Order: sequence, then C-alpha cells, then structure tokens
Amino acid sequence: MQKTGQPTINDVARIAGVSKKTVSRVINHSPLLNGETRKRVEEVIADLGYIPNPQARALALRRNFLIGLVHDNPNAQTVMNVQQGMLEALHGTEFEMVVRPVDRGAATMLDDLRHFLERQRLFGVLLMPPVSENDMVAKLCDDIGCRYVRMGSAQLDDAAHMVASNDREAVRIAVEYLVEQGHERIGLVAGPHGFRSARERRLGFEDALGAAGIALPRSLIADGNYTFESGLVAAERLLDLVPRPTAIFSSNDEMAAGVIHAARQRGLEIPRDLSIIGFDDTPIAAHVWPPLTTVRWPIASMARSAALKLIAGAEEEEVGVEEPSLFLSTLIRRGSVAAPARRRASPNARGLCARG
Repeated sequence: MQKTGQPTINDVARIAGVSKKTVSRVINHSPLLNGETRKRVEEVIADLGYIPNPQARALALRRNFLIGLVHDNPNAQTVMNVQQGMLEALHGTEFEMVVRPVDRGAATMLDDLRHFLERQRLFGVLLMPPVSENDMVAKLCDDIGCRYVRMGSAQLDDAAHMVASNDREAVRIAVEYLVEQGHERIGLVAGPHGFRSARERRLGFEDALGAAGIALPRSLIADGNYTFESGLVAAERLLDLVPRPTAIFSSNDEMAAGVIHAARQRGLEIPRDLSIIGFDDTPIAAHVWPPLTTVRWPIASMARSAALKLIAGAEEEEVGVEEPSLFLSTLIRRGSVAAPARRRASPNARGLCARG
C-alpha cells in the first residue's frame, strides 16, 4: 500500500526494526550505538526522506531542542570561535543554538538569566568565561534542571560539566621560550580583572620568570581588557619605560596586535627591537607582520566537545562524559620572536641562534 503524508519517527523505527529511542539516538549522534544499527537506521531515514520534527518532540517532551550560549566576553572573535565549534557539533542533529549575552556585573544578572532559561526551556547551555567562573550560575542551572557545561582556563567542575584548557602551563612554556632566547626584561600585558583566564595566564608568566630567577617589577605589568585598544594603551606605558622591555607577552592576540601597532608608531622593528608573544592564535596572529608567535587556544574544539556533552543527554540514561574535558594549548612559533639585540651582537650567541 502506498504511504501518504510525511514519514514519521514511528515509520523509521518500524521499518528499521528498532525503537523510537534508537532512532532518536541516531539522529543526535549518540555514542551508545553500534555501527551496524546506526547504518541500518540511517539508510531507512534516507530511503523514506524522513525529516525530524523537533517542535513536535519538544511539545511531547516539554522541552525545546535548543542549546544556549551564555557569554559576557569583550572579544568578538572568541565568541565567534565558540559558536563555530558548537555549530559543528549540532550540525545534522535536531538541535539549534541560541545566543544570549549577559552583563555579569549587573545586580539582576542571575534573575535575568533564570528568566531566559525558563522562558526558552533550553535543553542545555554552554557557559563561556567569565560567566562560567561564577558558581552561582552553575547552581542556578542545577536548581531549574537545565543541563550546563562550563568553559574555562582551569578545572571548575566535574568532567560532565566542564571543558578546560591548561592556560597557566601553556603561558609558562611561551615565556620560557623568551627566556631561552636571552630575554630578561619581559613585559606583561595582563587580561582584565575578574577573568580566570587572565589570572591563570599571569600565573604562568610569573612561574616562568620565577624559575629563571628573573625579577618582575610592577612597572613591567600593564593591564588590558582583551581588546586592541587596551593593548595599544598598555604598550605605550611599557614602551615608555627606561630601559624598555626587550620582549612583551600579551594575554591575547587582540592586545598583542595593539602592542605591534604601538611599537611601529615608535619606529621599533619586530622582532629586532622587540619580541612579542600573544595568546589564542586567532586569524589576526597570522595576518599581522611579522606573523605573531602565539599560544594556540583550542577554543573551537572545546566548544564542540561542550555541545556534544550537552546533547549526549538527549536520552535520560545518557550522561555526557564521553567527550574530553581537558584541552592542551600549544605554542606556535612564528616571526615575532628573536634574541635581544645585545645577545645577537655576541659571537657565542650568534652561534647558539644559528644552531636553533
């Protein structure tokens, strides 16, 4: 008998000889299926031309197939990278993404966030730093029964609720590279107060200098807020010092670009007169000249894993702990670092550099 109307999930389950729950798991890329079952269901879906109807399922289950992204981050590129990772994870599933900026400093932030989560009936939410660093936000999600994953520069929660990077260790390695090149007077463009990432990166900076026995006077630290403009202002302050630093570590690439701009305005050549390292490895790092040595922060991969942790809970007995929780940042060496001028002038140092 010829079938009329749109095929349903019941049709797919009947023809494939599986339950509706199994079909749902195939649609949402659940890891709890063997390859043979997944292939059989996918073939039936293709043959029938079945298109999932998340609205109908949402009504039946009293929840929407929406994954939220909550952030209060001044760096637009960082937010875009997180969205990219989430969209990669959600592609081909029943889930869609909704983005909600908040003001973490507002007295009504928690109430506003509660109203948003309850009104949208989100399936789950990814919390970006620095919002993710607020334990009260995580508790709010728990209280209203909204799945959540926190993103951060250090471990903030258990594996099912966390994706983290090793910022402190990665920055230590980056600054050790400057020390190995012979730099002793190294400036820091720090991140904004209240960001755990800024704290972890500063600690890594201090770890490297402490291990090398290099003093860190307060004058060599300039605060920024992860924007180009703040990097420009911070660099002006550091480059006014006498003697000025021979190298600067910037807590993100946007501020590092500001440092490069300030140095160029003074007629300084990079890396001959000033070495610079950033953090993130955003597109700007490869587009400036010389290309920026930086720490590659795998933020898109972190966001992808976080989204997969959230949608792995599409079935009640599933818990999203299969995805990794720790992501390692790595130093990417480009053209913005060289030995300081006094070391390049030494015959022994020239030999060391040539071997390197």
